[in-house]
Parts: sequence; C-alpha cells; structure tokens
Amino acid sequence: MVDDYYVSSDDEEYYDDEDDRQNFELLEYGENYDSLRPEVPTSKVISKESLLAAQKDDVQRAMDVLSLKEYHARTLLIHYRWDVDNVLAVLVEKGKDRLYAEAGVTLVEQDDHVSSQLSSEVMCGICMDEIPADRATVMDCGHCFCNGCWTEHFIVKINDGQSRRIKCMAYKCNAICDEAVIRNLVSARDPNLAEKFERFLLESYIEDNRMVKWCPSVPHCGNAIRIEEDELCEVECACGLQFCFNCLAEAHSPCSCQMWKLWCQKCQDESETVNYIAVNTKPCPKCGKLVEKNGGCNLVSCLCGQPFCWLCGAPTGLNHTWDAIADHSCGRFKEDEETKLEQAKRDLFRYTHYFNRYQAHINSLKLEATLKQSIQEKILHLEERESTYRDMSWATNALYRLFRSRQIISYSYPFAYYMFSEYICKNEMTAEERTIKQNLFEDQQQQLEANMERLSLFIEEPFDEYSPDEIMELKMGILDLSTLTDNLCAKLYDCIEDDLLGSLKRTRHSIAPYKSNGVEKASELTVSRDTTTSNSEIDLAASNAD
Repeated sequence: MVDDYYVSSDDEEYYDDEDDRQNFELLEYGENYDSLRPEVPTSKVISKESLLAAQKDDVQRAMDVLSLKEYHARTLLIHYRWDVDNVLAVLVEKGKDRLYAEAGVTLVEQDDHVSSQLSSEVMCGICMDEIPADRATVMDCGHCFCNGCWTEHFIVKINDGQSRRIKCMAYKCNAICDEAVIRNLVSARDPNLAEKFERFLLESYIEDNRMVKWCPSVPHCGNAIRIEEDELCEVECACGLQFCFNCLAEAHSPCSCQMWKLWCQKCQDESETVNYIAVNTKPCPKCGKLVEKNGGCNLVSCLCGQPFCWLCGAPTGLNHTWDAIADHSCGRFKEDEETKLEQAKRDLFRYTHYFNRYQAHINSLKLEATLKQSIQEKILHLEERESTYRDMSWATNALYRLFRSRQIISYSYPFAYYMFSEYICKNEMTAEERTIKQNLFEDQQQQLEANMERLSLFIEEPFDEYSPDEIMELKMGILDLSTLTDNLCAKLYDCIEDDLLGSLKRTRHSIAPYKSNGVEKASELTVSRDTTTSNSEIDLAASNAD
C-alpha cells in the first residue's frame, strides 16, 4: 500500500516538513508553465498525398499577395527558401524591384504583339543558325534562342541537379526560365528527364525549406514535418518516431545537438576501448601483442614466451625474488607517461560513471514501456469489478509523465558529461565556478530522479485490488507526485538554459524548450485549396527521400 512507502527511511528525506514546504513551492512554480503548454499542435505532418498540395498552397498565397504567375511565385519562394513572411519583409524593406531582381524574376510580358515582331526566320545567338520563328522560344527576359539549344541547356542543368533555378543562357542574364517551357521542351526529347525535373521542383518544398524536413524514420514512412515556430524543437511524426527537428537525431533534450553528436560518436567508436587497453594492458617487447596482468607479481610472460617487467615494460629473465628481478634494474616512470596513464584512468572512470547511469535509465525506460499494457489491464479489471470507476486518466497521465521524466533524466547524463568537462569548461569558468554549478545541477538532477522513482513505484501498485478509499489515496499521491515531477523537470531545464548554457560566452549551445505535455505530436496538414496531385510525382518525391 501507499502508506508503506512513506515510512521508509530512504524516502523520509523527500517527505519531511521542510521538503513538504519546498514541494508546495514547486507546485506553485508549475502554475507559471500552464500558459506555455500548447493545446493545438503547431507542427504538421505532410504525407505523400498532401506534399504537392502543401507546396501549391504556399505558391498560391504568394500569387495572391504579389499578383504573380505560378512559376514566378515558385521561383521567388525557392530563392527565399519558401518563407512567405520573409518575402513580404523583403518587399517592405527593399521594394518590389529589388525583391524580384535578387530572385531572378523578370516581369516582361511576351504577348502576341511581341511575337509578331519576330521575322519568319531568326538567328539563334548560341548555334548561330537561321531557324524558323516557330522553332525558337523567347523567355520573359526577352532573350530568344532556338528550341534545340534551349533543350540542350535544360538537359545539362537538370542532370547537374540545378533544375530548381535554371537561368537564361544569355550572357550575364540572371532571369529564371519558365517552368512550362522547360517542361514542354524536355518532355519532347526525354520524358523521363521531364519527370525528374518535376520531382526536383516538388522536392524543393522540403530540400530548400528550413521549416520542412523529411521524417528520418528507417525504413522511411514517406512523411515530412512542417513546423511553424523555432527550428530548435522536438516533434513526433505520425509514424510514431520522435526526433529533434534541428539535427534529425532522436529526441535528446536537455542535451544540445552538438553534445549529443559527440556522445553518440564516443559511444560508437573505440575511444573508451583504447582507454581500457592503455590502463590495463602492456605490449610485449618481443612480439608486440597486448598482455593483461592477472596476478600480483610484476614479472609477466607473454604467450610467445618473453618475460618482461610490468612496471617499465622492458624484457627480463625468468629468475626473480620477492623484491627484485634478476639482471634487471627498473627505472622510474617518466613523468609524462605517468601523467598520461593517470589521465586515461580518470577519463575512463568519468565516462563509465555517466554512461552507466545513462544506460540504466534507458533500460528502465524500455522495461517501463510494458507498464502501459499492465495499466490498461488493471483499469479493465477495475471497471469489471466496480462500474463507478470510469475516469482513470490520472493513471495513464502519470505513466506518460513517468516516460517523459525518464527520458529527460537519461539525456541529462550526456549533457553533464560534456557540460562539466574540459570540452566546455576549459575557457568558460574557473574550477571553483564549475564545482558550484555542477553541485547546483546535480542537486536538482537527484531530486528529480528520486521523485521519478517514487512515481514509478506508485504506478506499479496493484490498484485494481484496492478498496475505493485506498484507490482515492493512491490517486492523490500519484497526482501530487506527477505535478511535482513536472515542476522539477521545468526547474531542471531552467537551470540548464539560464544558469549553465546561458552563462557560456565562447561557445553556444541551445536545447529544445521544455514542454510539459511531452514531445509534440504533429497533426495532419489540412490544405485549404483544392489541388490535383499527380501520383507519379508523389511517388518520385517520396522514393527519393528513402
């Protein structure tokens, strides 16, 4: 029962009068975060079916605001990385002429009157051939070349991967060619290449858009995620994958992207194996194989038969006494070798400390994933026994709170490994300042960890066997612990953002903001305008992301 936990001597330090007062302050502290918790997801899932529609929706918005043709609007958005708000800001700041010139958009109407001014034959400025006027094309910029030269130009650019912004062939002309002209001329020569051109235009909405990225799931789910706010955030795709939008790695806050990348590399490479070898083995002076000492005597023998001194690594004879080796006088360690060895030992011990705790919480998270099924079974059993217990959301909400806090505490160890190491602290703070900040961080980390473990114990209670009064008591205890754990997570993030990362001057690290409701699950994108999506275009774009 719940009361059994409150009498444990190990837990009393978290539930004495002083801590009750502090916990009450933390409950009040959490009220300030309620306004920061979004009720409606701001990130959107762009599926294969809605990708082209989402692109056309933004293109249509630019067309409506600036009164442009479709390909002019697309050219403008590609140049400004599909940021319509940035386009409008540049329009206000620099004016329409500068806006169009920088993007390569030329608004010169080529109507029938201009076309009629062309003679029956024109000379192509590239191949210098006289050709009929109907076999030449005039771009908006006014430059006219034969269709053959235009086609060859387009084919080269598409094969080079430059099809999103193909410029006019004329010397020093920055005008972007009409997509319809490119599509018609290339499809007449090579329909497959025309499809490739369409695919590049479609992919531009993701490849050139800093607010849209493919979901990094493997195998690829075919979805992309569009965010509306800061790039430094964590999202959950419709496929269930949670990832960091900034670096596309798994969701890793409160660890910064740079720290997480270093941590993954350190865990995957052999750096710590090398440290272990340096600390615990010595190379044989004859064959060079590594030898591990398995006894107390400093005279060791390699498998090749060569004896040598463990202290200095020099070859010796087999005869020795308890205090000396025959015909061998072992000198002292060189100071630099001793320093390197001690440093290797310290580095290995420090890494092992943080890795073991990180891995322990990751393993606990995997084991606690089975609690979801257990909770559902208990609720079902309780409802079968007592029909009055309809609202059991407090149990499932506490479980999600446990999962979220377990993730945070696990990633806080890689953060601490780098935050309080020479990697960051060497030129940022004195040894005394580092000790103070580390103690502050570890106090909050341990407080969160302790209350999180208590929450885990409460959730595992067999409440389906309890009486109504016992269930109510358990419910109140879980609700209090859930709120307390939430507030402790928020305070830990504040400590990291303000007191630790915020004080750095020479290096810059940022983390995704804390969200009480966990990693935001992106909602399906609702496109406001009717669009017709080509299945071949969708499949081509999605397959290219795999």
